Amino acid sequence: MGAPIKELIDRSTRHDLSKVEPPERETYDAYVPRLQAAEYGSDEYRATLVAMGEGLAHHYAHNAHHPEHHDRGVAGMTLVDLIEMLADWKAATERPPGGDLAASLPASVERFGISDQLAAILTNTARHYGWI
Repeated sequence: MGAPIKELIDRSTRHDLSKVEPPERETYDAYVPRLQAAEYGSDEYRATLVAMGEGLAHHYAHNAHHPEHHDRGVAGMTLVDLIEMLADWKAATERPPGGDLAASLPASVERFGISDQLAAILTNTARHYGWI
């Protein structure tokens, strides 16, 4: 029973550490302000992700809490990956002004082809923690 809890604790201490090394650091320094200014899921947001190129590809390759890390997207993730993903989505909504996890969840569900059942579980989890 303790293995998933230990893994979540370990992941919380090393979450996104790849961002502080090349090629991610330069990419994130250059593009995060643009991401924060863009509405999540907008054309501007998607264009910025594309412009992040190799730095973002490196990030996805080294962080299993991103659906892009897995050949099968969300279907290739573990429960621990999903929990970290949801926490990451919550943190991302805290950066831009007016960020709102409840408002961005439907766009993420669509973006990643998340089933209705899993969408409900993610929503229930966010509600449980008072994130929405």
